[in-house]
Amino acid sequence: ADGFIALPGGFGTLDELFEIITWAQLGLHRKPIGLLNGAAYYDHLIAFLEHTVAEGFVREPHFQALLVDDEPQQLLQRMAAYQPPASTKWIKRENI
Repeated sequence: ADGFIALPGGFGTLDELFEIITWAQLGLHRKPIGLLNGAAYYDHLIAFLEHTVAEGFVREPHFQALLVDDEPQQLLQRMAAYQPPASTKWIKRENI
């Protein structure tokens, strides 16, 4: 795959979305991840993810790597132009 797009869905969709975000976070891929937020379906999820950043559980660059749009064509254009964030180790050995 050249990238990943989550459409409105249920637990299976959320499971796959978070798995692919985690893989990007761990450096297993550097592909764009899109969230199609048609009819504001994912607004509450996006607010929750912003909260995880504010509380320090998710790093801002990892959150910003999730491309969100309510227009399919615009989302595809943003994904085509995607530049992955610089890769850094999630946890350094000396911090364990």
